[in-house]
Amino acid sequence: MRRPFLTPCLILASLLLSALQFVAAQTLAPTERVLNLPVYGGDQQRALYASPSHPRATIVMMPGGAGDVGIARDGAIAHGNNFVVRSRALWNAAGFAVLIPDTVDGQNLRGLRSSPQYAALVGDLVAAAHAQAPGPVFLLGTSQGSIAAMNGAANLRDGQIAGIVLTESVSRLGGSHETVFDAHPERVSVPALVVANSDDRCNVAPPEDADKIAAAMTGAPRVKVIRVSGGDQRSSTDCGSLSPHGYYGIEQKVVDTIAAWIDAAI
Repeated sequence: MRRPFLTPCLILASLLLSALQFVAAQTLAPTERVLNLPVYGGDQQRALYASPSHPRATIVMMPGGAGDVGIARDGAIAHGNNFVVRSRALWNAAGFAVLIPDTVDGQNLRGLRSSPQYAALVGDLVAAAHAQAPGPVFLLGTSQGSIAAMNGAANLRDGQIAGIVLTESVSRLGGSHETVFDAHPERVSVPALVVANSDDRCNVAPPEDADKIAAAMTGAPRVKVIRVSGGDQRSSTDCGSLSPHGYYGIEQKVVDTIAAWIDAAI
């Protein structure tokens, strides 16, 4: 990464100092706002916050791919196909707020998500989520984003998060040269859910590795594996967002499945 990030404690202070900035954030729809979170060196981490009026929990979403969502100042999204981005209205309808981060300066996160610096950024995002609404905060990562979620959960303590959800996790080496196993799963100390689609054909996220991922989280108080099936293939590759790997066509079923697990964990 090009710059270190603020620690969770420092970002809480920065958030308080930046309250006016949050009030002035772009309003997209009754449930959505663009947030500009301060990071070290004068840059800002842009994120989309979508919430029902009284969320019972907040989910910090870690997108897959390169991580570049392309959130504009007015809320326009350049790359909105990723599962955690396009399903946000479904999460709100289920009673959850979601915080979806972009990347700083559009950088490519491949190969960086298991780093200590990125773990600190995940901590900053969790702190921002707590500043937006009361209630528990969960991490959810999909595909490459599962590496970021695992890394964050491995480094967060003292009730900062209530659980972690890993969906179609990258468990075998590919172009990013990192997997969820590089993000210290043994350090995760919160309840964990691993979701695997039996119809996923992505070569770096095979569904048969779900039990291996679950078994690696030896410090978690409980770990559950849930298997789903289905999805349509619209992407040109098996690892694309509009495919069974990205739950295309079965979004509601997957959201309902994860929501039930979160409700049981709250």
